[in-house]
Amino acid sequence: MTNLDANRRSPRESLRLLGTVSACAATTALATPLHGVLDPANIVMLFLLTVLLVAVRWGRRAAILASVLSVLLFDVFFVPPRFSLAVSDLQYLVTFAVMLATALTTSHFASALAQRAAEAERRERQTLALYRLAQQLAGALTRQQAAEQVLGFLREQLAVGACLLLPDETRRSLQPLAGIPAIPVEPHLAQVAFESGQWVRSDSVQGLGLAALYLPLQAPMRLRGVLAVEHSLAASMETATEQSLLAALASLLAVALERLHYVEVARSSELQMLDERLRSSILSALSHDLRTPLTALVGLADSLFLIKPPLPAAALETAEALHQRAAGMAGLVGNLLDMARLNAGQVSLRKEWQPLEEVVGASLKLSAPVLAGLRVGTDLALDLPWLEFDAVLLERVLCNLLENSAKYAPAGSELCLSARRVDAWVEVAVEDAGPGFQVGDPAELFAMFVRGERESGLSGTGLGLAICKAIVEAHGGTIVAGNRAQGGARVSFRLPVGEPPAWSDEEGA
Repeated sequence: MTNLDANRRSPRESLRLLGTVSACAATTALATPLHGVLDPANIVMLFLLTVLLVAVRWGRRAAILASVLSVLLFDVFFVPPRFSLAVSDLQYLVTFAVMLATALTTSHFASALAQRAAEAERRERQTLALYRLAQQLAGALTRQQAAEQVLGFLREQLAVGACLLLPDETRRSLQPLAGIPAIPVEPHLAQVAFESGQWVRSDSVQGLGLAALYLPLQAPMRLRGVLAVEHSLAASMETATEQSLLAALASLLAVALERLHYVEVARSSELQMLDERLRSSILSALSHDLRTPLTALVGLADSLFLIKPPLPAAALETAEALHQRAAGMAGLVGNLLDMARLNAGQVSLRKEWQPLEEVVGASLKLSAPVLAGLRVGTDLALDLPWLEFDAVLLERVLCNLLENSAKYAPAGSELCLSARRVDAWVEVAVEDAGPGFQVGDPAELFAMFVRGERESGLSGTGLGLAICKAIVEAHGGTIVAGNRAQGGARVSFRLPVGEPPAWSDEEGA
């Protein structure tokens, strides 16, 4: 018990003792006129009744005082010689002893029963308050609301302050919840409680005005934070009732925080899905509307070369530039449309068992114009198995990777395309000697409209790797990007080997 609690109880205790003395005096005044009318044993019953009422009303200490006073008053006012503590008959000593023992026993059981009744009533009030708190936490929409409800419960039921500490993104440090009044805490004790998952209590920090009790908020999935309770509760934590109350409170708060966390995750995922769907719809609409006029521009540019007599050289150069620009725009629009279809799941794979070498050769042949000026090498393992894939889409992946590397590789440098078997996968990699990727998180490279070199002056929309990722994952594979140790970029993807069908001799021929 703290000094403040002791100071509060001192006047109340004094009033109880004064009331006990008054009750015993009133009983004596009531029984004095009955002296000589009632037998002394009946007068003893009046004093025992007073002791019982005092025990029920004011507790054990007052009942003990009433027991002693009742014996003394009975001896002085009703046992001859009266108005003296002397006893003329030794039998009255037995009466005093039995009276005192009966009074003490009665007061003990009566006060214990009253105390248990008071505790039961207090537990009922706390249980009802805890039930209302659980209802409020179930309807909380933010962590601030949940924290305010819990802190208000502690102030109302236990008259203490508290502070909610939540981990940061790295889960290495705890910070008070923003927007909620916080009490001083000891960071080391809070971190110990968070890491160990056990209650931490330190009486040594009470004199410093810091929270001395730290409760980890253990939710079903993980620890959600720590509830720090101010030091004035530490001394009253000896009762199991308050310990169980705090344990239930910490459990309710942890479950509420976890529910709010997953609500935020679900809301974020829903917004991301809506954003992705809207973007795909816009891309699809733009691609359809732009593809036809761009195709017409490419055709018109080609027709300028067929005019007889031929156009002047300057006009032909303009026509060539128009052709290249229109063809480039048509390719970009094609990428947009393909990305929209892949995101919408409208592309059906035409998978067949076939050798990887044929797709590699076709991709190198199609990419020959963009690979001009580079030394292209291939390193295909001799033990490559047949794979089940869509040749057209996989050819698109290889062409995108080769074109992407050719954009950034220095003229005359080496570009390598390799393939080898790794356990149950076949890994295909494209490596160059360019500047490499400058994005911090490699996973961002495969997002739409993200480019490896953000300020690059080269043309591009950042869709090539996104298309590659969608196609590879549609085949059940994975794709990663990074930088080589010796410099340059490396993009590799893996396709599952699978179980090819049994070949007959005729099919093999």
